[in-house]
Amino acid sequence: MKLSDKIAAYNSSRPFYTFEFFPPRTDQGFENLIPRISRLSTLNPLAISVTWGAGGSTRERSIDLAGLTQSDYGIDTVLHLTCTNMLPGMVDDALRAAKVRGIQNVLALRGDPSRGTEHWTPVDSQFTRGIDLVKYIRSSPEFSSHFCIGVAAYPEGHPDRETDEDGSLNVLKEKVDAGADFIVTQLFYDADPFLEWVDKVRAKGITVPIIPGVMPIQTYSSFLRLIKLCGVKVPPSVMAALEPICHDDQLVKDYGVGLAVDIIRKITSTGTIKGIHFCTLNLEKSVQLVIEKLQWAGSSPTMKNRLIAASLDAPGPMIHVQLTNSSDLVIDPTTATNTATSALTFKQTLDPDPGRGELNNAATWDDFPNGRFGDYKSPAFGAQDQWGGSGLSQYEGLSEWGHPKSTDDLTSLVLRYLHSEVSSSPFSSLPLSPESLTILPHLEQLTKRGWWTISSQPAVDGACSTDEVFGWGPRGGYVYQKGFVEFFVEEQDLEKIEKKIKEKGQGWVHYFAGNLQGECRSNVPDDGRNAVTWGMFPGQEITQTTIIERESFLTWKDEAFSIWAEWASFYPPGSEERELLNAVRMERWLVSIVHHDYKRPDALWTFLLDGEL
Repeated sequence: MKLSDKIAAYNSSRPFYTFEFFPPRTDQGFENLIPRISRLSTLNPLAISVTWGAGGSTRERSIDLAGLTQSDYGIDTVLHLTCTNMLPGMVDDALRAAKVRGIQNVLALRGDPSRGTEHWTPVDSQFTRGIDLVKYIRSSPEFSSHFCIGVAAYPEGHPDRETDEDGSLNVLKEKVDAGADFIVTQLFYDADPFLEWVDKVRAKGITVPIIPGVMPIQTYSSFLRLIKLCGVKVPPSVMAALEPICHDDQLVKDYGVGLAVDIIRKITSTGTIKGIHFCTLNLEKSVQLVIEKLQWAGSSPTMKNRLIAASLDAPGPMIHVQLTNSSDLVIDPTTATNTATSALTFKQTLDPDPGRGELNNAATWDDFPNGRFGDYKSPAFGAQDQWGGSGLSQYEGLSEWGHPKSTDDLTSLVLRYLHSEVSSSPFSSLPLSPESLTILPHLEQLTKRGWWTISSQPAVDGACSTDEVFGWGPRGGYVYQKGFVEFFVEEQDLEKIEKKIKEKGQGWVHYFAGNLQGECRSNVPDDGRNAVTWGMFPGQEITQTTIIERESFLTWKDEAFSIWAEWASFYPPGSEERELLNAVRMERWLVSIVHHDYKRPDALWTFLLDGEL
């Protein structure tokens, strides 16, 4: 059913809500997301939405997931659709695939920031902005009447800052006039400016429903990354509240739930906002708690005991023939099974008991995500921004990373990042973490060898979970880490590293190495999994938040090499910068190394840096 029709027909006293999911990067994550969506669907969202990865990178998975939720589970689904990097005909293909699967709703977006804006030309010149998608769908006899179209809006301004507020409102008005049926907004954490923006939207004569995007804060680090990627303004009061608890993930998550509840209550109290769009990041616990605290989940209906009896049309003798199937005291076996299944699912979602049982684990086992290093089986593995973007900014790239024209320039850039002379790198949107600062001399030595470090962590043996540098998770626990480092190297250096691990590693050192061409080398067994960060907390099983194994490494490896390509696209074709970055992408290997002796803080660094390779 079209979302615009569902909103028009909605007559509950409480606001409606929708849930947003992204297609997981791994098959196991995809499989585990489906029951998660099923559990959250028992909260009766008006619809769910499925994002379209940066540059259409997840289009097959996006269509598969949206088709599954729409056709197999009967949940009205909004498919995000972007025009960035869409080859001619791809838009038609995506719309036809959606139509065939019964999907009637799309969110028309431009896509992630244009790659190398000064030199970027659309792959299909028909589509350069979200409005082009809206106009195309509305002009097509094949698609116009079938699809309800949503568009994005940015209450605090577009991250690219391409125009001022009035210009942004005019663009939004153009999209609605072109045929958009509803608006979904960028996330925000300050209710007052949002409500002022709504008034300005209405003053422009825009009357379609506005559905504000709300994303509960999950962890402090992911929050910082997200607000930077999305250009979101954060009230000083929010930062002041977070800073004292930033090292306690559970308190941060609890605060995030409370903040979301406060924001939602404020923006819905005026009566102008009729619904909320929850960005779940493929996690369920926080969104579920927000809805419960708002008392929007409703209550379970009163159930009567009923007799399970065969249908009157079923073959064989009929028992209790004095009762008819129309009686509310009789139920057929199929309906009884479906009702019981639904009730059990609902119970799993609404009444979890932290730290106990398989039902709770299904909802919360990955509750403390650790970015791409989390468990590859988690639906939240590899979370992106709200619209599925990659997060690279051309403006930031040119202003902070400059114009590298040699490998020495790249080495210098990595060193500048390590020394906090630049606040980001192509592989990290945030400054070097405090824990990586504790191993800075080692990272410097590796980088000066031409091994460009992009991720690392020191060994930690039982630090308090509230430790300001190493702590995470609920208070009262202890956390552990194995020494880990990841870098890009030339093949000749990789061969030396492999030789040293084979001759001197003594089983303590495991590695993965991969290149653009798809080759993967490792001394880890095919089914081996390296838990490199774990924690023990009162009343809970051991929690493993950082796991490195073949599947997650290969998934990240593909993304890492795509970052080189995206960075290269910031520079003109044929330029020294682009040629250099493309050559690095073609020739270098990504290497990930773990030393398992977490009781020796210097074990990894001594192994890598002492003596000759």
